[in-house]
Amino acid sequence: MILPNKEELARLREAYPKGTRVELLAMDDPYAPPIGTQGTVYYVDDAGSIGVHWDNGSSLSVLYKTDSVRKLD
Repeated sequence: MILPNKEELARLREAYPKGTRVELLAMDDPYAPPIGTQGTVYYVDDAGSIGVHWDNGSSLSVLYKTDSVRKLD
């Protein structure tokens, strides 16, 4: 697992504060929500994982440099 340095972690937390809406672009997990699923960020942990409450009821985290989301306006 690749961990972010302090600067990268600060950028992630600034870019994805609690309440940010995101859309899933890619997730390397057999239990991943379908691509395009939207959700709401509820944390960024010290490993750079973005915790998301997905609209379909899932709560899988987006892993740093493994999975991908985009911010919604």
